[in-house]
Amino acid sequence: MGPVEQRWIEESLAWLLAEFGPRVLLRPPVLPTAEHFPGPFDGSPQQIGALVARLCGDFEVDPDGLRVEVEPYDPGADRLGAVLGLTERSSGAAGHFRIERGVPVLAVDQALAARPPALVATIAHELGHVRLLAERRIDPDRADGEPLTDLLTVFFGYGVFNANAAFTRTVEGDRISSRRLGYLPQQAYGYALACYAQLRGESRPPWAVQLSPDPRGYLRQGLRFLRRHPLTYTAT
Repeated sequence: MGPVEQRWIEESLAWLLAEFGPRVLLRPPVLPTAEHFPGPFDGSPQQIGALVARLCGDFEVDPDGLRVEVEPYDPGADRLGAVLGLTERSSGAAGHFRIERGVPVLAVDQALAARPPALVATIAHELGHVRLLAERRIDPDRADGEPLTDLLTVFFGYGVFNANAAFTRTVEGDRISSRRLGYLPQQAYGYALACYAQLRGESRPPWAVQLSPDPRGYLRQGLRFLRRHPLTYTAT
């Protein structure tokens, strides 16, 4: 990641800070632990709807003011992939956002229920659209609108989820699966989380242990860089 991308992250976080205030940034981050997400999860549409409502609280969105659509999971697609090839790659959005007659609509792929952290990351991104698009904070045609929405998840405390979900690779026997989710690469998330930590006054953020190895390494790189080149603004 070069200086142009770093500057975009710094300037965009400054904009989010001006737009939403320091209170949101300074709240404890939300982590993939039983403390934050207790109880079993079976991935039913009802439970996915309840999960959306739970995240609405953190994103300060009225759950009664939006509609949630769960796109049914087709297990046959996974079986076909296993038969036809040993390597599976997937990328792109696992959720969709639109506004119908003034009502925000969040559509989520039920297949994500098999990977609850990625499901949380997807819902966080879509709720970011509510805060930015439904509230008319940015133009819907803004060129960097999707990456900015990913960055908003960091600002609202869900950066660990979205950084971990940005790229995953699993090996099951002879089958290798890799998945990309979202619009920011893990290196960008690592630097964004380093900025997030510095703004919170965290030189050694305790939540870093919840990051996967790659984004955790990028976070450490970012923290070392920011010790030499601190941000020009603060959250206080």
